[in-house]
Amino acid sequence: MFAIRPAESSDLPAILAMSGRTGTGLTSLPADETRLKDRIERSLRSFAGGAERADECYVFVLADAADGTLAGICAIEVAVGLREAWYNYRVGTLVHASRELDVYNATPTLFLSNDHTGHTELCSLFLDAEHRRGKLGSLLSKSRLLFIAEFPETFHRKVIAELRGSLDAEGRSPFWEGLGRHFFAIDFSRADYLTGMGNRQFVAELMPRHPVYTVLLPPAARAVIGHVHEDTRPARSLLEAEGFRYEGYVDIFDAGPTVEAYRDNIRAVRESRILQWTERQDAPAADEPLWLVSNRRLKDFRCAIVAAGKRARPLPLPADAIRALHLQPGESVRACLLVPPHRKKP
Repeated sequence: MFAIRPAESSDLPAILAMSGRTGTGLTSLPADETRLKDRIERSLRSFAGGAERADECYVFVLADAADGTLAGICAIEVAVGLREAWYNYRVGTLVHASRELDVYNATPTLFLSNDHTGHTELCSLFLDAEHRRGKLGSLLSKSRLLFIAEFPETFHRKVIAELRGSLDAEGRSPFWEGLGRHFFAIDFSRADYLTGMGNRQFVAELMPRHPVYTVLLPPAARAVIGHVHEDTRPARSLLEAEGFRYEGYVDIFDAGPTVEAYRDNIRAVRESRILQWTERQDAPAADEPLWLVSNRRLKDFRCAIVAAGKRARPLPLPADAIRALHLQPGESVRACLLVPPHRKKP
């Protein structure tokens, strides 16, 4: 059985190996040992309650409860942009009109923005290719929502997620080639790596401060604004099912969309419930729905998927789930249906 748990210092080699398999565009998981070590240490301080808000983050891994093998990673940055500047483009419109000439032009534009500064970010989502089966991707992504539901006061009222933008077959960003390269004179992969390493100052120094008229960009660059990488479509669908929406903000390098939601309106936050549990003695029926279940601890947080009836109270948990969740008799759990009731399973 696989379960979510906080990342530990001993996980660094496995996380570093995973980061080398993410490909271009996953800025928040750079293949750099020093940067990843610092991230894990920040996470450990956060779980211990000793991190400043500007540094507070929570890093989780998806691990096999039997042998400890890591299959994926995800994270939450509590407040982006307080330590390292946070940039994106706001997609907007400028109108040029002349009554005398009877001309009216509404032109799509990109405005450099810091609007998401201080917001909570879901980030660093990566599931190893050999484990992309069943519902492990859903567990990895949505476990963070139960964590937010359990400790809402820790997080901003607005939660965002930057999604990887569209790349071509050679791993190049059409948007970067059409815009960013003219100001930075470096490859997309290099700019992406520098940003992942926290070197964002070059963005402020070199990026144009005036609105960018998208009609002046090459067609290939315009076509990918707000579009996600092929591998990121499932992650976008999962977040949209939870209430996240694209509100017109895109990444400054690959134009991937930022989706956002108010914390208390996120489906898993709003619908999750505190339940008692009991050890299950029988096997689940084939038609029983899946539940996302977590213990309610901070430092020892655990989250897993179990099958149970929609109205089963107390919630029946098999023995392996009880062990994976580190539950003790008398403890309650937080749980919600894995798939929203109104949404058909993919």
